[in-house]
Amino acid sequence: MNQSKGFAMAVLGVVAAAVGFALIRTLDTPGGILRALPYVLVGLGCGAFGHGVGAVVSRRAVEKDPEAQRRLEIDQKDERNIAIANCAKARAWEAMTYIQCALMLAFALMGTDMAALLLLVFADLFAEGVGIYYRFKYDREM
Repeated sequence: MNQSKGFAMAVLGVVAAAVGFALIRTLDTPGGILRALPYVLVGLGCGAFGHGVGAVVSRRAVEKDPEAQRRLEIDQKDERNIAIANCAKARAWEAMTYIQCALMLAFALMGTDMAALLLLVFADLFAEGVGIYYRFKYDREM
């Protein structure tokens, strides 16, 4: 991500978070989508701001040191580092599967609204389906 995109992302994040905070403070009894929208805007705004600022700071850090930039590029393309990152992602995926199942069970036992519970179940099943799809795809390719 170049510098201008990083700045734009940071500014967009600040604006989204500010709009979200303003909606939280001004809406008395929101209904429907307005109950969640301000909090979604705050979350997305904070994430976008952090991503943009991180991109700008890392870009400036490597611009001043070409040797560090070369080492960073080598590290990012190194097969060992890629294998380690993929292994870490696989472990996190396995853990997340069990965590989501436990969370869905806890929500079901607490008597959470059926619509929210079904959304969690469908999201989990969709993610598992994507995992199966890519497993078969990569199995044929490799």
